[in-house]
Parts: sequence; structure tokens; C-alpha cells
Amino acid sequence: MRRNGERGSAVIEFALLLPILLLILLAVVQVGVLASDQLVITQAARAGARAASVEAGDDAARAAALGAAAGLDPARITVTISRSGTEGDPVAVTVTYEAPVAGLISGWLLPPEVTLRSSSTMRQEFA
Repeated sequence: MRRNGERGSAVIEFALLLPILLLILLAVVQVGVLASDQLVITQAARAGARAASVEAGDDAARAAALGAAAGLDPARITVTISRSGTEGDPVAVTVTYEAPVAGLISGWLLPPEVTLRSSSTMRQEFA
């Protein structure tokens, strides 16, 4: 049995907790988006390394990496290719992405941008 003084306490408690719960939910969603972006960046580095291992020019590797990262903002992506130039030597492709963070949690829970980086190395198959 409830007393008259406790009638609205559940509504007040819910109203006090709701913003905190929504902020936690937004943070969980943002971490999921960043994890998804990291997977895309990893795949882009693999695609770029594969293209760099079979072709001599860096343009094809850069285009392959950017093509694999099609869902991301290309202005925030940097592709770095390092090779020695002879057959059998490794070629490394590093893809860096400055991922934006949602405005409500930016600067408070997370920085405004998070740097995601992935690198892939393959053997050059051309002379």
C-alpha cells in the first residue's frame, strides 16, 4: 500500500534517470559505429595492399583502398604506400581515417575525432 506522499516518486526517478540512460545508449551506438568503421578501414588496407602487390603504380592501390572504403568520407582518409620496388619484397599499405564522433558525447565522453588506422603488407608479384 502506498502513502499519498510517494505517488509521483516513480515518475520523478524515471525523469532523473532518463537522460543518463539515453547518453549511455548513444555512447554504445557510437562505439559500434567506430568498430564498424575500423572493419571498413581494415578491408580498405587489404584491398590497397593487394592492388599494390600486383601493379607497379601507387594510383591503382590508392584507388582500390578508397573504393573499399566507399561508405566513409574520402576527405578524411589518408592512404600511405611503402614499397622497395623489386619482386618478392613486401609492399605495405596504411589507411588512416579521422572518424567523427556524435555531437552530444563529443568532448565529454569521447574526443571530437578518433583516429582509426590499419596496415596490411603483401609480397610484390611483379618484376
